[in-house]
Amino acid sequence: MRTTLGLLLVTSLAAPCGATARTARQGPPLPVIQSVAAQPLAAQARRIMQALAQLGSPLPASTEAALHRAAELTDNTAAVSAIQAALDPLCLLAVNVNPESRVKLAQGPAAPHLVQGDFRLFLVKVYNQAGVTAPLHLSSPNQIPAGGEGDRERWMEISLYQYDSWVNYGPDLEPRPAAPQKLTGLEVEYRIVQVLSRDSGRRQAKIVADVGTGTRDLGARSEADILFRAAPTQPVTLHIRDENGKPAMAMLTIRDSAGRTWPAQVSRLAPDFFFQPQVYRMDGEKVRLPAGSYTVTCGRGPEYVVRSMPLTIGTKPTALSVKLERWIDPSRYGWWSGDHHIHAAGCAHYTNPTAGVLAKDMIRHTIGEDLKVGCNLTWGPCFDYQNQFFSASVDKVSQYPYLLKYDIEVSGFGSHESGHLCLLRLKEANYPGGVDKFHWPKLGLSTLRWAKKQGAVCGPAHSGNGIITRSQEVPNYEIPPYDGIGANEYIVDVTHEVPGPDGKMVPAIDFISTVDTHYVAELNMWYHTLNCGYRPRISGETDFPCISGERVGIGRSYIKLDGKLDFDSWVEGIRKGRGYVSDGRSHLMDFTANGVEVGTKESEVRLDKPAEVHLTARVAALLDLMPDPTKKQGGYWSLERARIGDSRDVTLEVVVNGYPAAKKIITADGKLQDVSFDLKVDRSSWVALRILGASHTNPIFVVVGDKPIRASRRSAEWCLKGVEQCWSQKQRFYARTNETADARTAYDHAREAYRRILAECEAD
Repeated sequence: MRTTLGLLLVTSLAAPCGATARTARQGPPLPVIQSVAAQPLAAQARRIMQALAQLGSPLPASTEAALHRAAELTDNTAAVSAIQAALDPLCLLAVNVNPESRVKLAQGPAAPHLVQGDFRLFLVKVYNQAGVTAPLHLSSPNQIPAGGEGDRERWMEISLYQYDSWVNYGPDLEPRPAAPQKLTGLEVEYRIVQVLSRDSGRRQAKIVADVGTGTRDLGARSEADILFRAAPTQPVTLHIRDENGKPAMAMLTIRDSAGRTWPAQVSRLAPDFFFQPQVYRMDGEKVRLPAGSYTVTCGRGPEYVVRSMPLTIGTKPTALSVKLERWIDPSRYGWWSGDHHIHAAGCAHYTNPTAGVLAKDMIRHTIGEDLKVGCNLTWGPCFDYQNQFFSASVDKVSQYPYLLKYDIEVSGFGSHESGHLCLLRLKEANYPGGVDKFHWPKLGLSTLRWAKKQGAVCGPAHSGNGIITRSQEVPNYEIPPYDGIGANEYIVDVTHEVPGPDGKMVPAIDFISTVDTHYVAELNMWYHTLNCGYRPRISGETDFPCISGERVGIGRSYIKLDGKLDFDSWVEGIRKGRGYVSDGRSHLMDFTANGVEVGTKESEVRLDKPAEVHLTARVAALLDLMPDPTKKQGGYWSLERARIGDSRDVTLEVVVNGYPAAKKIITADGKLQDVSFDLKVDRSSWVALRILGASHTNPIFVVVGDKPIRASRRSAEWCLKGVEQCWSQKQRFYARTNETADARTAYDHAREAYRRILAECEAD
């Protein structure tokens, strides 16, 4: 049996599926403490409620309703009584810290029901007469020893949930417990305790509590003997087939009638992640569930239809058959999905991600989301450990057409302070001069010179971070703060060329990352630099699990390849701009202008004089019949934000030099349709298609009379002011190093470039 003593998380508050909350012996009702202030007690109750919801184990609806009503009470006595009345029935244990800091422990009212092989959650009520702020400790002589299987007497695991501390994995990939969380000193507070039973049936446990050495009460009163009953689980064999009837990997979310997720999120180890409600399972694999009724939601990324089905578990092994349904398959037309920015460690995984999960874990997630290419970027906190997996080619766990490649995000070390950088298709992962993360330069351009020399494809990560404006217009002319870690020094780097592998000069920046941050900020920056005649392309990313732990592939690039998929060609497609970005729910394929397909022939259409340009594309989108307001929250890309009213219609726009020039209304019913536009172009311009906030093609550059694109004086002025604002924020990073002269030279080059472009622009 695996040991998960370090997983300081929680699962479920009520009895197992099929059992009632009051069928076992419970302790007496707990005393109501009136000496506590209502406001901090209510705040703590909200924190517990939010934590449980995030972990897939929401409080019972009646308890949540009671807490909401209590929060509206103005009388302190009534409010604290109502909060305790709502939470006390869920308490397995009651802890009393007397004025001398002696700890007494008693069994609470909650039925001590467990589930074999999985964690169950209960509350602990703490009456803190001493006001101590030391950590509360719970232990048991029945605890399974770390790294062991236990015996007849050692059959359980017990730990307190640490609100802000995830598991920290060491170099051996064994879970390490986070530091115990201190009590607040409030007269009454509630903590969450999780208990796991290795076995089914009845088991007796002794639980011991203290708040430090010498604090246990006399006469064994700091101990509680509890008779638990653990429900058995049954194996469920999964029969999963794709749209062609072939064995497949699927994303499965399993919830019981109370809305709790299974397997319990607290007990998940890689390849399952405790911060996700779903698991990824292959045809023939199993899950274990106790008796009860469940709803299983299944899918395989945004190109598949999400389906729900009932599942009933009894006292015998059972099976579940899943038939996946696609609504679109861009790969049939040569368009291959990929996410150029995911991680195997960091952020939502661990507080201090020193190691993380392995490639064999991440490939399961990409396959389960039908994400053809995953760029697994090693970054600062996990750099020295994860760097062992780096290779100039795709990782050996790749299963065609699913490719996983380790590369680098400059984040948490080196030039991260001037803006994070995604470095794709590297041949070497260590910057010259060392073998760890501490020798990298701070100036982003220095890193780009090194990466481009080996043929890498490069661009800023999570671009909107630091360049968000108050204005929600695209484009707008408000100067952003440049105070973050997104496309900040991009405004400088995009003006530079650096030597490539053959010594020829190439652009330092190939693309700007989109989809995972505010679309207004991302597009505003991109549009202004395109208007100045620069030609960075657009690429989609998720930054899983840092910006979103929901799943990999929320932000995607779809790249057109003429032959078989391979990683180098796919990344080259990003550089050439032979693609579009999307959340996967809308698709803008085969965009052409006068027969020139985006990303081919340098994406250029040349005209001797102003003329009409014929645009074509194949477009598809899928919205649910009913609107989902939650998907419109925040500034991130989602087809839902493009929905017109309550209809299934969205607006497809032709964008010329940043502004809409034509549009069509598209019904998002999943059907692929041909669209065309005829557009008069009277000066050198860039042209693209978009569904604003949902999908966007790369541009086609229409060159009229061999003149460069100088679309907007205001854009050139905006960029020049941006260089000054960026310098005001970033120069302090170089004052501590020997890079100040190089940084000044890089910024001066950008200033001169924008001044020259400004002089070449006609009046707007």
